[in-house]
Amino acid sequence: MARDNSQLMQFVTADIEKYDGIRMPVKASILEKALVRKVSMDKLHPNPEDEFSMPEIGPNYSIISNYEAKIRDAQDHAKAPLKEPLMVEKIRPDGYMILNGHHRWAAARNMGLKRVPVAIINPTHEIDIKRMLESSSHDKRVSFDLDEVVFRSGEDPAAVEKGLVFPYNRIYKQRLRLGIPALFLALTKSGYDIWVYTSNYYSLDYIQRLFRHYHVTVNGVVTCAGAKKRPAADKGAHIAKLVAKQYPTTITVDNDSVLLTRSQSKEYEQLDLADPSKEWATQVINIIKSLNTKH
Repeated sequence: MARDNSQLMQFVTADIEKYDGIRMPVKASILEKALVRKVSMDKLHPNPEDEFSMPEIGPNYSIISNYEAKIRDAQDHAKAPLKEPLMVEKIRPDGYMILNGHHRWAAARNMGLKRVPVAIINPTHEIDIKRMLESSSHDKRVSFDLDEVVFRSGEDPAAVEKGLVFPYNRIYKQRLRLGIPALFLALTKSGYDIWVYTSNYYSLDYIQRLFRHYHVTVNGVVTCAGAKKRPAADKGAHIAKLVAKQYPTTITVDNDSVLLTRSQSKEYEQLDLADPSKEWATQVINIIKSLNTKH
Protein backbone atom coordinates (compact mmCIF):
# COMPACT_ATOMS: atom_id res chain seq x y z
CA MET A 1 0.00 0.00 0.00
CA ALA A 2 2.88 2.41 0.73
CA ARG A 3 4.05 2.14 -2.89
CA ASP A 4 0.51 2.86 -4.14
CA ASN A 5 0.26 5.84 -1.81
CA SER A 6 3.49 7.27 -3.15
CA GLN A 7 2.37 6.74 -6.74
CA LEU A 8 -0.95 8.43 -6.02
CA MET A 9 0.66 11.60 -4.67
CA GLN A 10 3.18 11.65 -7.49
CA PHE A 11 0.30 11.56 -9.96
CA VAL A 12 -1.61 14.29 -8.08
CA THR A 13 1.48 16.54 -7.98
CA ALA A 14 2.28 15.98 -11.65
CA ASP A 15 -1.30 16.63 -12.74
CA ILE A 16 -1.52 19.87 -10.74
CA GLU A 17 1.82 21.09 -12.14
CA LYS A 18 0.73 20.22 -15.69
CA TYR A 19 -2.31 22.47 -15.52
CA ASP A 20 -0.89 25.20 -13.29
CA GLY A 21 -1.52 28.60 -14.85
CA ILE A 22 -3.68 27.33 -17.71
CA ARG A 23 -6.59 25.77 -15.81
CA MET A 24 -9.76 27.83 -15.85
CA PRO A 25 -13.41 27.09 -14.97
CA VAL A 26 -16.07 26.82 -17.65
CA LYS A 27 -19.78 27.34 -17.00
CA ALA A 28 -21.62 24.11 -17.79
CA SER A 29 -24.93 24.25 -19.64
CA ILE A 30 -28.29 23.37 -18.10
CA LEU A 31 -28.28 20.06 -19.98
CA GLU A 32 -24.77 19.20 -18.80
CA LYS A 33 -25.77 19.82 -15.19
CA ALA A 34 -29.08 18.00 -15.44
CA LEU A 35 -27.69 14.51 -15.96
CA VAL A 36 -25.34 12.27 -14.03
CA ARG A 37 -22.93 10.84 -16.57
CA LYS A 38 -19.95 8.55 -16.67
CA VAL A 39 -16.66 10.07 -17.78
CA SER A 40 -13.20 8.72 -18.42
CA MET A 41 -10.81 8.76 -15.47
CA ASP A 42 -8.35 10.53 -17.79
CA LYS A 43 -10.69 13.53 -17.83
CA LEU A 44 -10.75 13.95 -14.04
CA HIS A 45 -8.24 16.22 -12.31
CA PRO A 46 -7.57 16.73 -8.58
CA ASN A 47 -8.34 20.14 -7.13
CA PRO A 48 -5.11 21.96 -6.16
CA GLU A 49 -6.97 23.94 -3.48
CA ASP A 50 -8.43 20.89 -1.75
CA GLU A 51 -6.79 19.48 1.39
CA PHE A 52 -6.50 16.15 -0.41
CA SER A 53 -3.89 17.66 -2.74
CA MET A 54 -1.86 19.47 -0.07
CA PRO A 55 1.43 17.74 0.81
CA GLU A 56 1.11 18.91 4.42
CA ILE A 57 -2.34 17.29 4.76
CA GLY A 58 -3.02 14.95 1.88
CA PRO A 59 -5.38 11.98 1.52
CA ASN A 60 -6.69 9.73 4.27
CA TYR A 61 -5.45 6.36 3.03
CA SER A 62 -7.72 4.47 5.40
CA ILE A 63 -10.73 6.08 3.70
CA ILE A 64 -9.33 5.20 0.29
CA SER A 65 -8.82 1.59 1.40
CA ASN A 66 -12.42 1.39 2.62
CA TYR A 67 -13.69 2.64 -0.73
CA GLU A 68 -11.51 0.11 -2.52
CA ALA A 69 -13.12 -2.66 -0.47
CA LYS A 70 -16.59 -1.38 -1.39
CA ILE A 71 -15.68 -1.27 -5.07
CA ARG A 72 -14.29 -4.79 -4.90
CA ASP A 73 -17.44 -6.05 -3.17
CA ALA A 74 -19.67 -4.35 -5.76
CA GLN A 75 -17.69 -5.92 -8.60
CA ASP A 76 -17.94 -9.36 -6.98
CA HIS A 77 -21.73 -8.99 -6.93
CA ALA A 78 -21.96 -7.49 -10.45
CA LYS A 79 -23.08 -4.12 -9.13
CA ALA A 80 -22.04 -0.59 -10.07
CA PRO A 81 -18.63 0.08 -8.43
CA LEU A 82 -19.55 3.66 -7.52
CA LYS A 83 -23.15 4.67 -6.86
CA GLU A 84 -22.67 8.24 -5.65
CA PRO A 85 -21.31 10.54 -8.38
CA LEU A 86 -18.24 12.70 -7.89
CA MET A 87 -19.06 16.42 -7.79
CA VAL A 88 -17.02 18.11 -10.51
CA GLU A 89 -16.60 21.41 -12.34
CA LYS A 90 -16.00 21.69 -16.05
CA ILE A 91 -12.60 23.21 -16.84
CA ARG A 92 -10.36 24.20 -19.72
CA PRO A 93 -8.22 23.02 -21.42
CA ASP A 94 -9.94 19.67 -20.92
CA GLY A 95 -12.00 17.59 -18.57
CA TYR A 96 -13.30 18.23 -15.08
CA MET A 97 -11.87 19.29 -11.73
CA ILE A 98 -12.99 17.30 -8.70
CA LEU A 99 -14.83 19.37 -6.10
CA ASN A 100 -16.03 16.57 -3.84
CA GLY A 101 -15.06 12.90 -3.97
CA HIS A 102 -11.26 12.84 -4.12
CA HIS A 103 -11.02 9.72 -1.98
CA ARG A 104 -13.54 7.84 -4.13
CA TRP A 105 -11.66 8.98 -7.23
CA ALA A 106 -8.38 7.72 -5.75
CA ALA A 107 -9.95 4.36 -4.88
CA ALA A 108 -11.38 4.04 -8.39
CA ARG A 109 -7.98 4.85 -9.85
CA ASN A 110 -6.24 2.30 -7.64
CA MET A 111 -8.83 -0.32 -8.61
CA GLY A 112 -8.31 0.32 -12.31
CA LEU A 113 -11.76 1.70 -13.13
CA LYS A 114 -11.91 3.36 -16.54
CA ARG A 115 -15.05 5.46 -16.11
CA VAL A 116 -16.89 6.85 -13.06
CA PRO A 117 -20.18 8.74 -12.58
CA VAL A 118 -20.00 12.52 -12.14
CA ALA A 119 -22.42 15.37 -11.48
CA ILE A 120 -21.35 18.71 -12.96
CA ILE A 121 -22.00 21.95 -11.07
CA ASN A 122 -21.15 25.64 -11.45
CA PRO A 123 -19.76 26.75 -8.07
CA THR A 124 -19.35 30.39 -7.02
CA HIS A 125 -16.00 31.93 -7.94
CA GLU A 126 -14.37 35.25 -7.06
CA ILE A 127 -15.38 36.73 -10.41
CA ASP A 128 -19.02 35.78 -9.68
CA ILE A 129 -18.89 37.59 -6.33
CA LYS A 130 -17.44 40.68 -8.03
CA ARG A 131 -20.28 40.67 -10.55
CA MET A 132 -22.84 40.36 -7.76
CA LEU A 133 -21.31 43.35 -6.00
CA GLU A 134 -21.18 45.40 -9.21
CA SER A 135 -24.86 44.75 -9.89
CA SER A 136 -25.92 45.74 -6.39
CA SER A 137 -27.82 49.00 -5.90
CA HIS A 138 -28.05 48.92 -2.08
CA ASP A 139 -25.57 49.60 0.71
CA LYS A 140 -26.92 47.10 3.21
CA ARG A 141 -27.57 43.39 3.08
CA VAL A 142 -29.04 40.48 5.00
CA SER A 143 -27.27 37.11 4.86
CA PHE A 144 -28.62 33.62 5.50
CA ASP A 145 -27.06 30.18 5.78
CA LEU A 146 -29.02 28.00 3.38
CA ASP A 147 -28.16 24.71 5.05
CA GLU A 148 -28.80 25.76 8.65
CA VAL A 149 -31.51 28.41 8.35
CA VAL A 150 -33.33 28.50 5.00
CA PHE A 151 -33.65 24.87 3.90
CA ARG A 152 -35.66 22.38 5.91
CA SER A 153 -35.97 18.60 5.51
CA GLY A 154 -38.03 16.00 7.34
CA GLU A 155 -39.94 18.69 9.23
CA ASP A 156 -43.60 19.03 10.11
CA PRO A 157 -45.38 20.06 6.86
CA ALA A 158 -46.77 23.04 8.74
CA ALA A 159 -43.20 24.33 9.26
CA VAL A 160 -42.21 24.47 5.58
CA GLU A 161 -43.38 26.26 2.47
CA LYS A 162 -45.60 24.37 0.05
CA GLY A 163 -43.47 22.41 -2.41
CA LEU A 164 -43.19 23.36 -6.06
CA VAL A 165 -45.51 21.75 -8.60
CA PHE A 166 -44.46 19.01 -11.01
CA PRO A 167 -41.96 18.85 -12.71
CA TYR A 168 -40.11 21.48 -10.68
CA ASN A 169 -40.49 19.48 -7.47
CA ARG A 170 -38.36 16.78 -9.09
CA ILE A 171 -35.63 19.27 -9.95
CA TYR A 172 -35.67 21.36 -6.76
CA LYS A 173 -36.07 18.97 -3.85
CA GLN A 174 -35.17 21.43 -1.10
CA ARG A 175 -38.02 22.72 1.04
CA LEU A 176 -37.95 26.29 2.31
CA ARG A 177 -38.61 27.24 5.89
CA LEU A 178 -42.11 28.62 6.35
CA GLY A 179 -42.16 32.38 5.74
CA ILE A 180 -38.87 32.62 3.82
CA PRO A 181 -40.37 33.96 0.55
CA ALA A 182 -42.43 36.59 2.39
CA LEU A 183 -39.41 37.54 4.51
CA PHE A 184 -37.14 37.89 1.47
CA LEU A 185 -39.72 40.01 -0.32
CA ALA A 186 -40.14 42.28 2.71
CA LEU A 187 -36.36 42.72 3.01
CA THR A 188 -36.06 43.59 -0.67
CA LYS A 189 -38.81 46.22 -0.36
CA SER A 190 -36.95 47.64 2.66
CA GLY A 191 -33.84 48.25 0.58
CA TYR A 192 -31.73 45.23 1.54
CA ASP A 193 -29.76 42.96 -0.72
CA ILE A 194 -30.15 39.29 0.19
CA TRP A 195 -27.14 36.97 0.23
CA VAL A 196 -27.22 33.25 0.89
CA TYR A 197 -24.36 30.88 1.70
CA THR A 198 -24.06 27.12 1.51
CA SER A 199 -21.27 24.67 2.23
CA ASN A 200 -22.89 22.16 -0.12
CA TYR A 201 -22.06 21.62 -3.76
CA TYR A 202 -25.02 23.31 -5.40
CA SER A 203 -24.65 25.14 -8.67
CA LEU A 204 -24.78 28.93 -8.42
CA ASP A 205 -27.50 29.15 -11.07
CA TYR A 206 -29.47 26.29 -9.46
CA ILE A 207 -29.94 28.31 -6.27
CA GLN A 208 -30.85 31.46 -8.18
CA ARG A 209 -33.49 29.64 -10.23
CA LEU A 210 -34.88 27.89 -7.15
CA PHE A 211 -35.71 31.22 -5.51
CA ARG A 212 -37.14 32.64 -8.72
CA HIS A 213 -39.72 29.84 -8.61
CA TYR A 214 -40.80 31.32 -5.26
CA HIS A 215 -40.99 34.79 -6.89
CA VAL A 216 -38.11 36.27 -4.88
CA THR A 217 -34.61 37.37 -5.86
CA VAL A 218 -31.37 36.68 -4.08
CA ASN A 219 -28.62 39.15 -4.92
CA GLY A 220 -25.65 37.09 -3.77
CA VAL A 221 -25.14 33.33 -3.80
CA VAL A 222 -21.97 31.73 -2.42
CA THR A 223 -21.77 27.97 -2.87
CA CYS A 224 -19.15 25.52 -1.55
CA ALA A 225 -18.47 28.01 1.25
CA GLY A 226 -17.40 25.27 3.64
CA ALA A 227 -15.19 23.32 1.28
CA LYS A 228 -11.85 22.23 2.69
CA LYS A 229 -9.49 24.36 0.66
CA ARG A 230 -5.95 25.60 0.81
CA PRO A 231 -5.83 28.85 2.80
CA ALA A 232 -5.93 31.89 0.49
CA ALA A 233 -5.63 34.80 2.88
CA ASP A 234 -4.91 37.43 0.22
CA LYS A 235 -7.87 36.41 -1.94
CA GLY A 236 -10.19 36.17 1.05
CA ALA A 237 -9.09 39.55 2.38
CA HIS A 238 -9.56 41.13 -1.04
CA ILE A 239 -13.14 39.87 -1.35
CA ALA A 240 -13.88 40.89 2.25
CA LYS A 241 -12.74 44.45 1.47
CA LEU A 242 -14.95 44.62 -1.62
CA VAL A 243 -17.95 43.36 0.34
CA ALA A 244 -17.29 45.79 3.21
CA LYS A 245 -17.01 48.69 0.77
CA GLN A 246 -20.35 47.87 -0.85
CA TYR A 247 -22.12 46.98 2.40
CA PRO A 248 -21.18 49.07 5.44
CA THR A 249 -24.02 47.27 7.21
CA THR A 250 -24.68 43.52 7.19
CA ILE A 251 -27.39 41.69 9.10
CA THR A 252 -26.92 37.97 9.64
CA VAL A 253 -30.04 35.97 10.40
CA ASP A 254 -29.68 32.76 12.40
CA ASN A 255 -32.23 30.28 13.74
CA ASP A 256 -32.65 32.11 17.04
CA SER A 257 -31.00 35.52 16.65
CA VAL A 258 -30.33 38.49 14.37
CA LEU A 259 -26.85 40.03 14.29
CA LEU A 260 -26.12 43.51 12.92
CA THR A 261 -22.47 44.23 12.00
CA ARG A 262 -20.92 47.50 10.86
CA SER A 263 -17.89 46.78 8.68
CA GLN A 264 -16.01 50.02 9.33
CA SER A 265 -16.30 50.27 13.09
CA LYS A 266 -16.55 46.49 13.68
CA GLU A 267 -19.41 47.25 16.06
CA TYR A 268 -22.15 44.70 16.32
CA GLU A 269 -25.49 44.20 18.02
CA GLN A 270 -27.27 40.90 18.55
CA LEU A 271 -30.96 40.50 19.28
CA ASP A 272 -32.49 37.14 20.14
CA LEU A 273 -35.85 35.86 18.92
CA ALA A 274 -38.38 35.52 21.74
CA ASP A 275 -39.53 32.06 20.60
CA PRO A 276 -37.93 30.72 17.37
CA SER A 277 -40.59 28.02 17.10
CA LYS A 278 -43.40 30.55 16.61
CA GLU A 279 -43.79 32.88 13.60
CA TRP A 280 -40.05 32.86 12.98
CA ALA A 281 -40.14 35.03 9.85
CA THR A 282 -42.40 37.63 11.48
CA GLN A 283 -40.07 37.90 14.48
CA VAL A 284 -37.07 38.35 12.19
CA ILE A 285 -38.63 41.16 10.16
CA ASN A 286 -39.81 42.93 13.33
CA ILE A 287 -36.30 42.80 14.80
CA ILE A 288 -34.81 44.17 11.59
CA LYS A 289 -37.38 46.99 11.61
CA SER A 290 -36.40 47.81 15.18
CA LEU A 291 -32.73 47.91 14.18
CA ASN A 292 -33.57 50.29 11.32
CA THR A 293 -35.38 52.57 13.75
CA LYS A 294 -32.49 52.59 16.22
CA HIS A 295 -29.79 53.16 13.62
